[in-house]
Amino acid sequence: MTQGKIWLNGSLVDWDNANIHVLTHGLHYATGVFEGLRCYKTVNGSAIFRLSDHIQRLMDSARIYFMDLGYTKQQLERAVIETVKANGMEECYIRPIAYYGYGKMGVNPLPNKVSVAIAAWKWDEYLKSSDGADKGVRMMVSSWIRIDNRAMPMRAKATANYANSVLARVEAIKAGFDEAIMLNSAGTVVEASAENIFLVKDNILVTPPISSGALEGVTRSSILAIAKENAIEYEVRNISRDELYTATEVFVTGTAAEVKPVAEIDNRTIGDGQTGKRTKELRLLFDAVVHGRDTKFSKMWLTPIN
Repeated sequence: MTQGKIWLNGSLVDWDNANIHVLTHGLHYATGVFEGLRCYKTVNGSAIFRLSDHIQRLMDSARIYFMDLGYTKQQLERAVIETVKANGMEECYIRPIAYYGYGKMGVNPLPNKVSVAIAAWKWDEYLKSSDGADKGVRMMVSSWIRIDNRAMPMRAKATANYANSVLARVEAIKAGFDEAIMLNSAGTVVEASAENIFLVKDNILVTPPISSGALEGVTRSSILAIAKENAIEYEVRNISRDELYTATEVFVTGTAAEVKPVAEIDNRTIGDGQTGKRTKELRLLFDAVVHGRDTKFSKMWLTPIN
């Protein structure tokens, strides 16, 4: 991991000095919320993709968990920019996190102060195909179901939710796959362990609704907006497990993964096993946006560092 500066509770500190107490509440009870953003090298210099939307989701997650962040949205956006500039990287992944800190132990976190940190590092490819080819990743449907809103608030990007994701991802890796797909308690497709999921069937783009338990992904909403702008027909509806097997194309989206094609699911080849036409098209359109070559969305979604 890159050494540099981390923004911690209002100050930039050396990477190795960004420490917490072993009795930090968030460590013991997973009382934390976080975000993932990317800074891209664009045609007009380095810029952060959808900074405002990510920070708004962080604040919404914090509200759900009764967390007083102690900073305004504008202050947090400025802190993200400061962190990227302090680390001197043209492109990077950015991780803001807020958590209940050291204080009183026990399930109730409210007596404890909330800490906020922002780190940035180089993260080129989060989700890699095990065979190293560009044809896509191999996925399996996990035996672990996705937790839903009856158990946890799924609209919050909370650290607690990702214990569920960890179990699914590790299960997939140990079974020889690259990533897991998770179903909800009703048996419909929700998302991958850390990505939203799309399929293409009869030339129509389909993705599960947020009501399925899927995270309201920023990259997901970007792809839907890009599809609409380019007259690509799409549907937001429930997807059954067997629909994945007969899809022409499947791909996943996320800040870390970006737009990643899927070659196999449960040992069944998707389409011809190669990156599909629609996936390639959307990946190129998304790439144009994040690197500032798009005339509409780049202006809306990119925040220059300088």
